Amino acid sequence: MKATRKGMLLVISGPSGTGKGTLIDKLLKDDPSFVFSVSVTTRKPRDYEVQDVHYHFISDEEYDKLLAEDAFIEHATVHANRYGTLKSEVYERMEKGQNVLLDIDPQGARTVVEKEKECVSVFILPPSYKVLKERLHTRNTEDPVEIARRLGNAKGEIEQLQRYQYAVVNDSLDLAYEQLLSIVNAEKQRTNRYFPVVEEE
Repeated sequence: MKATRKGMLLVISGPSGTGKGTLIDKLLKDDPSFVFSVSVTTRKPRDYEVQDVHYHFISDEEYDKLLAEDAFIEHATVHANRYGTLKSEVYERMEKGQNVLLDIDPQGARTVVEKEKECVSVFILPPSYKVLKERLHTRNTEDPVEIARRLGNAKGEIEQLQRYQYAVVNDSLDLAYEQLLSIVNAEKQRTNRYFPVVEEE
């Protein structure tokens, strides 16, 4: 059996603190067909974040230059910081047959879903707002004012759930990951990106 594949664009989104990053890390580790699209941001890196691995951390001036060059698939201001997905991070890799994974906020995800009609979109949900609040406090990366802002934004973001093709509730990490894998494996077999050829002999 001969077959060719077209690269998949997988958008994973959801409110801060839902465990998107952990699920994405597991998928990238387990499935080498996926590459991570590194977004640019004007926010400061957190202690554990590495330049050009987690984000391309840039200045506002550099961001403005990229905007002027039409370098973004999508861009948005989120929690008072600016983010963007570079065309060069996505299209060149998909042309090579690679599956590209985007970890972006719901505002940016909305733009990508509207532009890229064949993308696969997954929204990660918390089991409750109480649990979401606990997770944001536990990770110790934001101050109380920022946590309150993110919780307030989460309600509006969750109301946009119907814009996505799939929803995964991250109550149990193992179960959520199993569900994410099921979505990914099914989408790999779609006939708009998987082209098997049945040979005569």
